[in-house]
Amino acid sequence: MTAGETVSAFLKAMNAEDFKTARQYADDDLQFEGVMGSRDGAEAYFKDMEHMKLKYDIKRLFSDGDDVSVFYDIAMGGQHIFSSGWYHLKDGKINTIKVLFDPRPLLQKKD
Repeated sequence: MTAGETVSAFLKAMNAEDFKTARQYADDDLQFEGVMGSRDGAEAYFKDMEHMKLKYDIKRLFSDGDDVSVFYDIAMGGQHIFSSGWYHLKDGKINTIKVLFDPRPLLQKKD
């Protein structure tokens, strides 16, 4: 399985809320860095993801060796936020995820 196929399968499992399958694609020492915080280890990451139940609408996926870049809309906070994710694989498993997006729509007060 290529790095791109691994990330695609991971996101498909996340969208299906099949966290057990998604977990198979992640390294135990997974490091997550995002605009709203970071997570150290797969256990902490999946605990949050099971609660948040984000949905990913992939627009484009690019891969280069063990690195994968994904442009997607992420459904969060009742909104769809255009985001970019950088996934790095080590020994065939995702060990680093960095996600960037403009958080302003999530931080604005709703009237």
